[in-house]
Amino acid sequence: MSNQDPLRPEGKASPLRPLPNLIFASRWLQLPLYLGLIVAQAVYVVHFLVELLHLVEAGFGSQDALQALITSIGYKTTAPVATLNETVIMLVVLALIDVVMISNLLIMVIVGGYETFVSRLNLEGHRDQPEWLSHVNASVLKVKLATAIIGISSIHLLKTFINADNYTDRVLIAQTAIHITFLLSAMAIAMTDRLMARVPGDDH
Repeated sequence: MSNQDPLRPEGKASPLRPLPNLIFASRWLQLPLYLGLIVAQAVYVVHFLVELLHLVEAGFGSQDALQALITSIGYKTTAPVATLNETVIMLVVLALIDVVMISNLLIMVIVGGYETFVSRLNLEGHRDQPEWLSHVNASVLKVKLATAIIGISSIHLLKTFINADNYTDRVLIAQTAIHITFLLSAMAIAMTDRLMARVPGDDH
C-alpha cells in the first residue's frame, strides 16, 4: 500500500517546515567561504605569473629578477650566484608546480565541496564537466584531497632535498616524517572508505 499523498503531484517534494527549512538553508552560509577560496586562487595565479616572469627575465640575464627568484625560493650558497643555474631553475620550476598543485586542490574543494554540500551545479552533459565530478561525494572528495596533499608534500620534500645544504638534519627528518604521516593518513582514509562502501552480505 502506498503512503503517497493522493493530493500531491507525483515526484514533487513536500514543503519543509520552517525550522527544517532554516537548517537546510544554512548550507548557503558556506558560499562566502567558497568565494573566498576563489579569491585565494586568483592570488595564486598572480603569484605564479610573477614568478614565471622573473624566471624568464633571469634567463635573459636580469640580475634583479635572479635575486628575486633566489630570495623567493630561499636558495643560499657560499658563492654568489651570478647567472641562472640548473639548481635555481629546478627549484623555481618545483615552486611553480607546487602552485599548480595547490590550485588543483583549491578547485577540488571549491567545485566538489559546493556540489556536495551546498547545491548542484547541473553540469550533466556539459562538454567541460570534470570527469571526477560525475561521481563525487563526501568520501570520494576526501580521498582525492588526501591524494592531492600527498602530491604537494612530495614537491615540498623534493625542494628541501635539492636545497638540503640550507636545512638542518632536524628539519629534513621532520619534513620526511610529516610526509610519511600524510601518506599513512591517506592510506587509512582510503581503506576506511573502502570498508564503509562494502555492501553488507558481500562476504557471505
